[in-house]
Amino acid sequence: MKIIVVSDTHGSYRNFKKVMELNRNADIIVHCGDSRDELDDIKFEFRDKKFVTVKGNCDFMTMLPLSEEFTADGVKFFVTHGHMYNVKYGLLDLFMAAKEKQADIALFGHTHIPHDEVVDGIRLFNPGSLGYDKSFGVIEIKDGQVLTNIAHLK
Repeated sequence: MKIIVVSDTHGSYRNFKKVMELNRNADIIVHCGDSRDELDDIKFEFRDKKFVTVKGNCDFMTMLPLSEEFTADGVKFFVTHGHMYNVKYGLLDLFMAAKEKQADIALFGHTHIPHDEVVDGIRLFNPGSLGYDKSFGVIEIKDGQVLTNIAHLK
């Protein structure tokens, strides 16, 4: 199972499309918020893919949810942009929300800074900003093992 995680694309259709083309074998695409029209365009262009998307603090005219939960290969994910959990000031609120939801991994954005750490058994994973520093996340689940990577477009 391969999951691509992007956040904070902020209108960068070109970067988002490049990530999609480089990862055609991905099973799930997660967008952690702050997209503009590029999200709808990408979802239309790659309609064979499963997308999990949430609303960011800059997503004004959208009906996207503030958070989502899903399970892939037995791993439970909690997805949010992060602004509702004050992630720019620390990750305790996010961690507590993920713990309450019994998530294995909390995916978030908002800070534009890549982050990957495990706290008390919960992975807190931020792919950074695809729109600004061209970073994105790759999560692979193989034989019960979760492998994570922060990648950068050239």
